[in-house]
Amino acid sequence: MTSADGPASGDALSGFDWEQHRAAWSLQEGVTYLNHGSFGPSPLVVQTERERWSRELERQPMDFLVRRLEPLLDDALAALGRFLGSRPDELTFVPNATVGMNIVANNVQLQPGDEVLLTDHEYGAVIRIWGRFCQAAGARTVLARLPLPLTSVDDVVDTLFEQVTDRTKLIVVSHVTSQTATILPVAAICRRARERGIAVCVDGPHAPAQVPVDLREIDCDYYTASLHKWVSAPFGSGFLYVRPRHKQGLKPAITSWGRSLSGRDPAWQDEFHWFGTYDPAPFLAVPAAVRFLEEIGLDRFRQQTHALVRSARERIMAVTGGEPLTADSPDWYGSMVTLPLPNVPRSDAWPGKPHPLQVALWERYRIEVPVFEWQNRLCLRISCHLYNTPTDIDRLVEALSELV
Repeated sequence: MTSADGPASGDALSGFDWEQHRAAWSLQEGVTYLNHGSFGPSPLVVQTERERWSRELERQPMDFLVRRLEPLLDDALAALGRFLGSRPDELTFVPNATVGMNIVANNVQLQPGDEVLLTDHEYGAVIRIWGRFCQAAGARTVLARLPLPLTSVDDVVDTLFEQVTDRTKLIVVSHVTSQTATILPVAAICRRARERGIAVCVDGPHAPAQVPVDLREIDCDYYTASLHKWVSAPFGSGFLYVRPRHKQGLKPAITSWGRSLSGRDPAWQDEFHWFGTYDPAPFLAVPAAVRFLEEIGLDRFRQQTHALVRSARERIMAVTGGEPLTADSPDWYGSMVTLPLPNVPRSDAWPGKPHPLQVALWERYRIEVPVFEWQNRLCLRISCHLYNTPTDIDRLVEALSELV
């Protein structure tokens, strides 16, 4: 297995059975899928579980939604809580991290002049959410520019807190950043924030499974994540963690009945688990996704996927001449890595249109991998799961060698 102290090599990759779990997914033949971080497909066992719950709903909707659903959701939250190091009554299911972040933004009482502090590595939608809520309240967002390359936890924390003022109401920080694929020291940030009396919301879609998540140890005020990424739960499954003192009176993003349908004692999650009629199968299949990874072994998953992206990092930097954004260590990147492409021209196309390199990788080679601009850098992000093999990286390196 690979070590963070030496170069990635064929020997480092030879310690894994790369084909062992590939058949567990229903991926399209002929496609090299290196974008699990954006839209992670579920393994077949999770697809089957999701479909089973949907069939249960269709067999007797009244019984399922009114009498059975709430205890079933409680059981699913208990399994998720064990996985995340959290009590189930501190969690609620949400469709995705974006919904969770909007709930937090809708409940933090911003006043004119308040500041919400983020880093310059945050996800664009998150910056947009807080920009809108701050504008409506007469508050403002502040972006802390982190030093590159990222090699020191103290430097990251100190740089962030240099932007803290007596007006800072909230810090919003990614556990694993989306665009730069960087693991940020969220526990250290939360410790420093508590000393200053500042609340912290962690944006965590890329963290659960890719890195260990222990919500008691992180000790943030809010933590939101999508589970369709590294946990490989169904699309439409996510969670929001809320520190107990914030639960009372927490307002949902969508207002419905907000009460138990089965007659059990009320719970704060009632406001969030009943947002109108819906199919709860993605939430109920989350325990199956957790079991799938735990039976394989989370350490095995992390070591195998990190070894693969580390090999890709070394080989692609040799082709493109890019400089890394972080130190070469699993402390800074896990199952995905972002690499600058200094020798590839930036695109003049309107924002949102795929870069020509991304288009060519798909149309000519059937490789799915995002190419995007970040801070005036053109970057490529590779993300791998257990279905990926060294052959996938070979195809990408060969394609880049021809295109770049």
